[in-house]
Order: sequence, then structure tokens, then C-alpha cells
Amino acid sequence: MTKQSGPTKERELILDILMEILENGGYSHVVLKKALDKHQYLEKQNRAFVTRVVEGTIEYLLTIDAVIDQCSKIKVKKMKPVIRTILRMSVYQILQMDRIPDSAVCDEAVKLAVKRKFHGLKGFVNGVLRTISREKETFVFTDWSRKYSMPDWIIELWKQQYPAETVERMMQAFLEERPTCVRCNLDRASMEQILASLEQDRVTVQRNPLAEHALLLSGYDYLDAVKAFREGWITVQDVSSSFVGEAADPKSGDRVLDVCGAPGGKSHIADKLAGTGEVLVRDLTEQKILLVEDNIRRTGFTNIRAEVWDALEEDPSWDEQADIVIADLPCSGLGIIGRKPDIKYQVTKEDLEELAELQRDILSVVWKYVKPGGKLIYSTCTIDHLENEDQRNWILEALPFEPLSLEGAFGSQVAEKTMKDGYIQLLPGRYPCDGFFISAFRRKE
Repeated sequence: MTKQSGPTKERELILDILMEILENGGYSHVVLKKALDKHQYLEKQNRAFVTRVVEGTIEYLLTIDAVIDQCSKIKVKKMKPVIRTILRMSVYQILQMDRIPDSAVCDEAVKLAVKRKFHGLKGFVNGVLRTISREKETFVFTDWSRKYSMPDWIIELWKQQYPAETVERMMQAFLEERPTCVRCNLDRASMEQILASLEQDRVTVQRNPLAEHALLLSGYDYLDAVKAFREGWITVQDVSSSFVGEAADPKSGDRVLDVCGAPGGKSHIADKLAGTGEVLVRDLTEQKILLVEDNIRRTGFTNIRAEVWDALEEDPSWDEQADIVIADLPCSGLGIIGRKPDIKYQVTKEDLEELAELQRDILSVVWKYVKPGGKLIYSTCTIDHLENEDQRNWILEALPFEPLSLEGAFGSQVAEKTMKDGYIQLLPGRYPCDGFFISAFRRKE
């Protein structure tokens, strides 16, 4: 059987991916990657189209649903899941993709409905989409939830914690297209080597304005085809997350314990140790540790290893043995909505409270591994005070630690008043990166 390609085939793939994410609760980045890996025979531009429609539909879901509800007698929540998904992906194309004629979007949606055995609803699909196409210039939403496709409760939470203009800038930033951020493993290859290799592979490269060790990549098909990635010279990691290594600032020979380390981005610290010392990365499941080990193999560092370990379980063999403990703990992920947009629809207020409790339970165990005079780095990829500033305050009140200044740790482009007190909240819209919280402590001697 020959492998099919073409508009209908691509849209079938998009439909299947979105059904898995929106109807079955799959994680967008996992489902999309698995599907693209399976369909590597598709042309680069076709794969790019699939990626954009999937990610865009999820990003703008609340806006899309509001538009459909205005133009359909049957509301989105009452529709059959397949029809609902066909309409959602089609409306995204009509509203956000000028290069595709609306008529072609409508025709392909009707074909999909028929192909999925909904012949009787093809007129309904066609009618709703034609109406939306005719009226698309009239859809102007002033309320932030529908304008930025953000659940109301998250907006209200952020408004309690940040100025309104900061909240709006963050939501705008989450919807902006961003290149892939990679960290360069400069102990493995020089920046000149890495740049030359990327140029040879025809990857579009920009220097990251926030860090000399990071680059922004676009225009590539898939990373496994890029030599610099295969050779372990670069690792996909947002610059905000890479700042954990800068905050840790390991010295030659240091022993570093990363208590929740999947998928393995902390090879940055192994890189900074230049072959000395020891980095032990732990995480809860075999599956997560396999991701870490894959990263270790690819990057080729010999001073880092991984093992399955529940961070809630005490390990007396590590008591006061670590020069640095990295506690990059499970969190709500509200800072990485720009890369994983389904988070905003899945997380609940109760989740934040449960995660904050889990974070505190883990910290109550792992602080003991820090040597007197050693460092504890607490970080999350969220922008919620409950999981960030409140936890920092608890560490200072309940545990034998003092703040460790971060002034100058991240170069001249990142400066906040709080850094002298040992912490920073990076916010999208203020900085071109994920939302990320980092706090540094020294154990009292």
C-alpha cells in the first residue's frame, strides 16, 4: 500500500491528533511528537502545517468555541466529538491562516465528515463554516478569556498577583510563535562548531538575547535530522530553565543531586563541571529515567548518571553529602502555556493547592542532603505565588537556610530587584522565555 499524502490525509492526521488531545486528555506535545515520528514520510511543509493547526487549535480553543457558538444552533458542548473537532480545526484555519482559501477549508471539512461516516451532517458542517467565513471580520472579543483563550479562573488568579498590564502582556506572549530554544553544550563543541554545523544543515539560527549559551532555531524539519542535536552539542531547553545551572554555579569536583530531574535538561550542570564531580539525576518512574538516560547518551557526559527514586523517600546515604541539591519540582506548569497550551484547560485551582503541598513534602525530605555551606536551588516552571514565593518564604522560616544572592548570575540582560534576595520570577512578555521561578539558598553552617 502506498503512503497517502495530500490535504485530506493531513487533515485526517490533524483530526486524529486533536481527538486524542481534546477528547481523550492526551498531552499535546507527546501526542503530536508521536504522530509526526510515525509520519516522517510527509514533506517538511506538510508536517509544519499539521503542527501549526494542532497547536493553534489548542491555543485558541476558547476563542474558537465562542465563534462556533455564535454561528451554530447546536452549541459546541452538545456536538458529536468528531464534528466538534472538525469544526474547531477548520475555524482555526479560517481565522488564523490567510494562505488557505476559506472555501478549501470548508470543502476539506465536509470531506472529513463524510469520510468519518457523518454523511448526514455534511450540510451542517458546511453551513456553520460558510457562516463563520462570511462573518469572520465581526468576531471581536473584549473579555480576556475569549480574546486570549484563557480560563477565567486563571486570569483572576494572576490579577490578584500581578498588575493587570503584566497579566495581559503574559497572555499575549503565550500566543506568540517562538523558535525552538536550545542550550549549547560547550564542553562538547565550541560555539563556532555548532553554528557552522547548523548552517550546513540549513537551520535558521538566532542568538538568544538572554544568554550566550543558548540559541533559537527554526526552519528545520525534525531535530533528529540535525547533526548538532544527534552529536549532543545542543539540547532542547528553554533559556529560563537553563538558568537553574547558572544559579547553581557548580565548582570543579562538586557533587550535585537533582531530585526530580526528568527529562534530563540538567546536563547543563555536568557541562559546567567540565568532566569533574558527579551529577545524580533522580525521578519517580522508569519511563522518566529512560528519557534522562537517552539525553545522557546523546550528550556523552560521563560525570552524570540517573536512577529511579521517589523524592518523598528519605535516603540517609545522601545526608549532608551534596554540594548542590537541585529541587526543580513538579508544578502546575502555568509558565509554559506558550509551549504546552493544553495545560491551561487541564489544570485546576485544586491542583495548585495539591502541588504546593507535594512541593513542601519533597522539600522537607531533600533539604537534608545539602552539606552545611552547600546550596539548595528551588525552581518551578510556573508563575503562581502559592508554588513559588510562598514556598521560598517557608524554606527560610522552617529550614536552616539563608538566601543566596543571584545578582549577576544570568548576565546583563536579566536583572530584577529580587535577585539580591536570592530569587527571580521570569515572566513571559517581560522576557522572551517561559515563565519560570528560581530561588537559591545556602545551608547555614
